[in-house]
Amino acid sequence: MNYQPVSCVEKTSCAKEKLVEEVLKSFNTWRFKRSQPSDAGLLQDFVAKAVVSGNPVPFVLYWGKGFRSQTGASERACIGYLSDLGRKIADVYEPGAEFDILYTDTHAALNGHAAGDVEEYLGSLRADCGEEFAVRRLSDVVAASRVRQGEVPPVAPEEAAAMIAKLVGCAEKWYRGHGRPADGAARYYWMNMRERVAVERIFPKSIFVTFNGSEMRPIFPSNLPVFYMYSIKKGTSVKPWFMDEPGAGAHTSSEGAGAQAVSA
Repeated sequence: MNYQPVSCVEKTSCAKEKLVEEVLKSFNTWRFKRSQPSDAGLLQDFVAKAVVSGNPVPFVLYWGKGFRSQTGASERACIGYLSDLGRKIADVYEPGAEFDILYTDTHAALNGHAAGDVEEYLGSLRADCGEEFAVRRLSDVVAASRVRQGEVPPVAPEEAAAMIAKLVGCAEKWYRGHGRPADGAARYYWMNMRERVAVERIFPKSIFVTFNGSEMRPIFPSNLPVFYMYSIKKGTSVKPWFMDEPGAGAHTSSEGAGAQAVSA
């Protein structure tokens, strides 16, 4: 067997630790984050695992759909902002970062979006992302995970009620699906509780990115660190798919954003 001198091992370990710190400093800054990560220690662990293995730092995020059936300048600005984050990592760590974008087609269906518009927007999003970002349907991720409803961890009734109450406010403004806004918010909540298990099962090593604030932490993957990020630039947290884009294929008469206002 081959053995390294202790000093060499220590130097290698110190170099890795320093590199992990540099990677964290490259993106975990107020240039990108809107609030502190959900768990700084867990975030560091995930970055360290990527660095030790020599792999890109993995990120996964939800991408929703608003009234428009095509992407516009706002979406492209968001994609550019994510690219900027990836470049900052690559500046200090050669493998860089990789992003998996999960298109929340399940939420769009809940909110009554026309199937054709859902697919048209997906095609437009994929064209904008090119080869830089992998874009997947969230429904495909859930199917691949084989998560059964019985595998969803139980939630205390008061915790579920409190979270649903927060979602109702958004649903009252945006929901156009079947039933009352409160019904849509409740269905949306339980849908997310299953989906978050699916996401962490398929992406167990990824950092979960969201444009929401920390108040929505309960509906995100519980075992992944959450990075709360601005959407298109520092100081802007409105999701790009909800921004007005004149002439970008809006179909306001047949669609509603529903509780998806807090989905990504």
